[in-house]
Amino acid sequence: QVQLVESGGGLVQAGGSLRLSCAASRSIITIHAMGWYRQAPGKQREWVATISRGGSTNYADSVKGRFTISRDNAKNTVYLQMNSLKQEDTAAYYCSALDGLPLKNYWGQGTQVTVSS
Repeated sequence: QVQLVESGGGLVQAGGSLRLSCAASRSIITIHAMGWYRQAPGKQREWVATISRGGSTNYADSVKGRFTISRDNAKNTVYLQMNSLKQEDTAAYYCSALDGLPLKNYWGQGTQVTVSS
């Protein structure tokens, strides 16, 4: 089991940047994969990015080239660097950890990102 706490959200102008952090309650070295999802008002939660235990990364087409997911195993933290933000990036952002046997998705409480024009 793992608890996740996100931080770093806020209000930013279009074209700006934010870095989200996700602090885990235990070592993330053995966690199968960690990722970021987002949910805008009235919409379903959508996948944004994933980083595997081995460091491989994948991104949704909508954020590819603008967002970067990374991990600091020493700090048990995963980051999402968001550049060139657009109004359509406005959403609550959630950190996830895919872990355990059988694999189960754990979620943080979310952090709000609002991009203004």
